[in-house]
Amino acid sequence: MPAVQPLPPDPPTPSLRAIHVMAGVITDARGRVLLARRSAGRELAGLWEFPGGKVEPGEAPEAALARELGEELGIEVDVGDALMVVPHQTPSRLLRLDVRRIRAWRGKPRGCEGQGLAWVQPDKLHRYDMPAPDRPVVAALLQPDHCLVTPVPEDDAAWLAALEAALARRVQRVQFRMPGVAPERQHRLLAQAVARCRSFGAQLLVNGSPELAQEHGIGLHLPSAMLRGLQARPLPAGQLLSASCHDAAELAQAEALGCDFAIVGPVLATPSHPGQPGIGWAKFEALRQTVSLPIYAIGGLAADDLAIARGHGAQGIAAIRGLWSTSPAG
Repeated sequence: MPAVQPLPPDPPTPSLRAIHVMAGVITDARGRVLLARRSAGRELAGLWEFPGGKVEPGEAPEAALARELGEELGIEVDVGDALMVVPHQTPSRLLRLDVRRIRAWRGKPRGCEGQGLAWVQPDKLHRYDMPAPDRPVVAALLQPDHCLVTPVPEDDAAWLAALEAALARRVQRVQFRMPGVAPERQHRLLAQAVARCRSFGAQLLVNGSPELAQEHGIGLHLPSAMLRGLQARPLPAGQLLSASCHDAAELAQAEALGCDFAIVGPVLATPSHPGQPGIGWAKFEALRQTVSLPIYAIGGLAADDLAIARGHGAQGIAAIRGLWSTSPAG
């Protein structure tokens, strides 16, 4: 994955206090991730978080993270690549959680400020109660960073070959979308897509049909109109659920329903909607601030845009053209 390049923050709302916080993803030789528990008397006491702290005025972000980890954990660190930036708004402040991987560390981590520590296997991170800005970081560590949305096929054999090529390139999350395609053809292609995704260990979600999701035991993607009409989760826990969202109300609805992730956009102009500008990264980031679920950016984006997207709080990129190939992988 290319290194994330966090962009300069957009100017905050004048009434909000902006806080830049650094956090480190520290792993041991067994692949476990270090979490720190917020001690009694602090805001959000008892919650678990990725260790770090505030950037002081005039301080370089990497230096701030090294200093904070030294003060909190008693270790020396080599700060590595950026993972993501999570903007999060509260009634009184705008927090930017800037998360870096720790390339190497020296010493034995301990709670120098009385905080509890835990080494956690990555697949157990979701069991720990965390502040809202830390939750998307868990998703970024564990979940796919690309979501392929399938195009309408012209030729079924070529479509299936292109799907296999995408899976061979390690696309691990696929949304099956077939607007205007006859139901019988849709069902035939879906059955073959299910088989191919399972053979590659990839996740598959079908767009707009709870019945097909249940029949095949796969995930469901909710178009925004369907999302707005739901009062309860249409699938049992354990089956992936996602939604297309265009505003804060839809994102709040997706989070309330227990969606596993959302897709937000279009961020940039797209060939399928000529003359219509996208919402832009500033608007995307403003929406990111309102929820803690993973969000993919969609619209005029390709795999190479992952670093920019992560710098604005995205889980990754969702795309049709940007992730699709018309020829098998060579």
